[in-house]
Amino acid sequence: MTSVKSAPPPVKRAPAPPRSGSLSKTQRRLGRDWRLAALFLTPTAVLVGALVLLPIARSIVTSTTERHGQDSVFVGLDNYASLLGDDQFRTGVVNSFVFTAYAEVFKVVLGLSAALLLHHRRRGRAVLAGLLLLPWVVPTVVTAFSWRSLFDPIFGSVNVLLTETGIGPLLETLHLVDSWPAGWLSDPELAMPSVILVNVWKGIPFFTIAFLAGLKSIPADRYEAATVDGASSLQRFIHVTLPGLRHVITVTVTLSSIWTFNNFDLIWLLTQGGPGDATAPYVLVAYSKAILQLQYGAGAAVTLVMLPVIGALVFYLVRLLRREGDAEPMRPPGPVRRALPWVVTAVVTVLLFWASPQIFWKAAVVLAVILLLAAAVGKVVSTLQSRGRGRASSAVSRLGSGLALAGLLGFVLAPLYWIFVTAFKSEGQIVMRTNDLWPTPWTTEQFTNLFTTKPFGQWYLNTLIVSVASTLVALVCAALAGYALARLRFRGAQSFTTTVLLTYVMPGALLFIPLYQLLIGWRITDSLWSLIVTYPTFTLPFATWLLTGYFASIPVELEEAALVDGCTRIQALRRVVLPLARPGLLAVAMFTLTNAWNEFLFAFVFITKDEYKTLPVGMQSMIIGDVVPQGQLAVASLLVSVPVVVMYAFGQRFLTEGLTAGAVKG
Repeated sequence: MTSVKSAPPPVKRAPAPPRSGSLSKTQRRLGRDWRLAALFLTPTAVLVGALVLLPIARSIVTSTTERHGQDSVFVGLDNYASLLGDDQFRTGVVNSFVFTAYAEVFKVVLGLSAALLLHHRRRGRAVLAGLLLLPWVVPTVVTAFSWRSLFDPIFGSVNVLLTETGIGPLLETLHLVDSWPAGWLSDPELAMPSVILVNVWKGIPFFTIAFLAGLKSIPADRYEAATVDGASSLQRFIHVTLPGLRHVITVTVTLSSIWTFNNFDLIWLLTQGGPGDATAPYVLVAYSKAILQLQYGAGAAVTLVMLPVIGALVFYLVRLLRREGDAEPMRPPGPVRRALPWVVTAVVTVLLFWASPQIFWKAAVVLAVILLLAAAVGKVVSTLQSRGRGRASSAVSRLGSGLALAGLLGFVLAPLYWIFVTAFKSEGQIVMRTNDLWPTPWTTEQFTNLFTTKPFGQWYLNTLIVSVASTLVALVCAALAGYALARLRFRGAQSFTTTVLLTYVMPGALLFIPLYQLLIGWRITDSLWSLIVTYPTFTLPFATWLLTGYFASIPVELEEAALVDGCTRIQALRRVVLPLARPGLLAVAMFTLTNAWNEFLFAFVFITKDEYKTLPVGMQSMIIGDVVPQGQLAVASLLVSVPVVVMYAFGQRFLTEGLTAGAVKG
């Protein structure tokens, strides 16, 4: 997860080491360090070109063909024209839009709320932030399994809890659900809101961390001046906090929207697009046409027709990230810029009401309740302060913050707690639903069943091999490319950096079809090589981008001293720069390893044999029809999550240091 505290300023490059004579004609044209830059950038350029740029170009060609038997026939734009009358495609596009829009709204509201609660907390902030980070750390397959089990109308705890507290019948009375008990994932009216809820749960940590960084960058004197002027807490929030977070909110929402709009794994693992097509996004439509029906041209057309939308978001994001952060208050925006957010909000609101009226008013009610509760607490605090009752206002503020934080932590931790206790239940306890919240007795029966009935150990080994191998490839190539972009002088450095950023945010939905065709041609589908070869498409660009910023943050003078003492560039890199860049390298290693460990789409498409499956795909295959081995899946989820959680717990210091330097500079 990249921090969005500020945009990358131009990197400072090391001055030329002492040399005799003038630069050659080629050096003047291509740059002083073009030879070394070409050497360092070649591995990254080859991988990005071969695995991202060329597959996209091939996908464009494929989209103009249609498969007839073993042959592909050129059909021009027929595949695109047929999409105009394709109900499944239209439904997929609408579903993707609805899923993204509602998810982003609630992630902003809850992420900002969590950030404000943590920002004003003096004690236990680090512990609470670590707990809130857990939904982002745990693999997506664990997220999907835990919520799918909680939503189960028979064995799940959501209906039971809401019934016992009286909330469930109240929801039916208010017509937020049609009937009670609710079929959260099987009811066409509730399936999409339920999937959105899970995506919000998964995305809260990203928004919280980003907003926390933004809050720390707002000068305290702005709040002091507003307080002196008599501004209430709500006025300070509107006129100081929100303007100070404008850039962070825009970048975070844009980046998250790209990811959410192209989401496949979470929706597939929860509902497989059902019931019917109620939750099927456009990516699932492309998968169905290309992989299940073997119509590569039609599938490629589905992904490419969305390219202008994704391209517009990517272009906007690149412009935001290339803009320098402002140390001083920005000039007040002009009328057009001031009105633009309201126009966009109005258009999105109208489209949401048109696309999903049954969800619109339900979401509006939930959002209104959250905002009204926050406004009521703020009003009480402001009233008490105005009457000179400082202690009472502080007590109310602490009580409101405590209750809000407790509710948020309960929402975040409940699914993870459910996984933990289910892993230690016997099969009888799970089926009979006895001792739901505390196993009695605790047993390791499910652990034994998992390893004796499923090739879980092989899946674990496969995931470890693929993750480590792809991380090493990404780390070595990114270190060389990042150093070249941060330090060496050569023509095209800025263009290469922009290309790396573009490929980083480019979704896997555009790549899995041409990569699948490529792997078939190379005859390496159904092998670990297919994953080791393709995983750099999403690990390498991010690693390069972050390390470019981190290398730029290392003082140039240290490298200059090594060059003056007679070291070559490569020696200075090995002896001076790399040791100092250890936190950045460890942060990149943690992120790339986590992304490879959690990856689902490529492994799901490229691997079908049990002996080569990775953990996410293997766990998904354990669910056969309506038969869900909840105990074994809970154990698998626990064993999949523990290494990642432990890694982040011990590497938090390096993660913070690496991201802080890398995000600010690169």
